[in-house]
Amino acid sequence: MRNRNLTLPVILLSVVIPLGIVWLFFVPRPNIELGFNIRVLPLVEALLNFATFILLLCSFYFIKHHNRRAHKICNLTAVGLSVLFLLVYVTFHYLSPQAHYGGTGAVRYVYFFLLITHIVLSAVIVPLVLITLIRALRGNFPRHKKIARITWPLWLYVTFSGVLVYVMMAPYY
Repeated sequence: MRNRNLTLPVILLSVVIPLGIVWLFFVPRPNIELGFNIRVLPLVEALLNFATFILLLCSFYFIKHHNRRAHKICNLTAVGLSVLFLLVYVTFHYLSPQAHYGGTGAVRYVYFFLLITHIVLSAVIVPLVLITLIRALRGNFPRHKKIARITWPLWLYVTFSGVLVYVMMAPYY
């Protein structure tokens, strides 16, 4: 891993993932019977986001207490849960009709603020997480630490805002 140039894969993933998600909102939904209620998937997404949020908090705790092994396990698990989240998200949004937020008044503005910042930062976080992860796995800890100071709070916000968006949107699924 140390000698491989991973710039192209990082760029490709950073472009393909957000474009693929945008594409989901324009393709016709198939009429597939899966044998289970896909309405449970947004809850699964929220639980994955919340678990990732907790892992990120634990990761921060462990690195502040110089427990690199636990820090690494938390972050690798957080990445794995984020990949799983992405798979569940794509599955749900490909198979289900679009739902629209029905709240009114000031809460509507709060919802859309959370949603828009969540969406924008979700796209931004992809390359940041990948670069931060690569630097850590390569043992380039000074550069890892430098970018992690940006990645960690943004990723934390994305995971928590994802839970809040779910809670606000749940009645409309």
